[in-house]
Amino acid sequence: MQPQPTGRGSHVNPPSRFGGLHHVPELEQAENDPDLLASLCNPRTQYFKDTSRSIVSMNDSPDVGFRYSINPYRGCAHGCAYCYARPTHEFLDLNAGLDFETKIFVKEDAPELFREFLCRDSWRPEVIAMSGVTDCYQPGERQFRLTRGCLQVAVEARQPMGIITKNALVLRDLDLLAGLARDRLIHVHLSITTLDAALARTMEPRTSTPAARLRAVNELANAGVPVSVLLAPIIPGLNDSEIPALLKAAKEAGALSAGHQLLRLPLTVAPVFLEWLQRTQPDKRARVEGRIRAVREGKLNDSQFGRRMRGTGEIAEQIHSLFNLFAARYGLDGEVPGCDTSSFRPPRPKDGQRRLF
Repeated sequence: MQPQPTGRGSHVNPPSRFGGLHHVPELEQAENDPDLLASLCNPRTQYFKDTSRSIVSMNDSPDVGFRYSINPYRGCAHGCAYCYARPTHEFLDLNAGLDFETKIFVKEDAPELFREFLCRDSWRPEVIAMSGVTDCYQPGERQFRLTRGCLQVAVEARQPMGIITKNALVLRDLDLLAGLARDRLIHVHLSITTLDAALARTMEPRTSTPAARLRAVNELANAGVPVSVLLAPIIPGLNDSEIPALLKAAKEAGALSAGHQLLRLPLTVAPVFLEWLQRTQPDKRARVEGRIRAVREGKLNDSQFGRRMRGTGEIAEQIHSLFNLFAARYGLDGEVPGCDTSSFRPPRPKDGQRRLF
């Protein structure tokens, strides 16, 4: 029997779609080797330096509410079983399973690269999102403080920002966020998928608890920071029944708006999620997988723009109708206030020499 990792969303390492080496542990050798068994059951998180020379990415997807984003980390120790970003690790010759959540690449120069980007003559300010792919407040942020460094650059430049996270660590930077909020330069989106702490602990093992995320919503709102709650992903047959309770809790915490997305399982996310589903929800697996396929025309994923976040079919429409009904009931069907782009000023360049004009 293969040892089971603890505190991880994935217990598998699916083969990369790009081929290459695929490692399978030699369990016969592990039987009498307690150190090897411990390493298999408790794989440690490793951090590696990412030497990327740019930090701001641009996308043209009509399904995403921003054009520019910053991701200080590649890989995410939160370990969410459903994470759509898992296949990005395959470009690093790693896998979308345990590698994605235990081998994290750190863009140590992120604040300096962000400063260089904002100093470009060609930059015309608009909102830049943090965490378009992996969470900018994942556990390693306590140590590396790259998100805070980028926010400090944004404060200096009066650059409008958006944050997406499922970690209450965002409150550490409340001093910066409150200042940006006073100048209408920030909005924060907290992702909350369930109010069931036990479900969250298995599905999102290293995120903040649902209660902690709701407290973060409340403290952000009390500090004047525009905050929205994202019910993402909605997993048909698993957490869709929680939509009314989640929206009620979001409203009571002080959220101004709410959004939602249906689960999508692109590429090598599918084997990770299905293994998690069988391991942790065996009595529900058939129903959940059946409903996922029902909103994806019999498949596990649909990559087509306009449909990949929403799905199709009767079950998908029922979920959207339920969300819309209760979002309207609780006054969460609007948008967070827009950010002001008129006060932007280029930050001081790395060499300290400001522009003359």
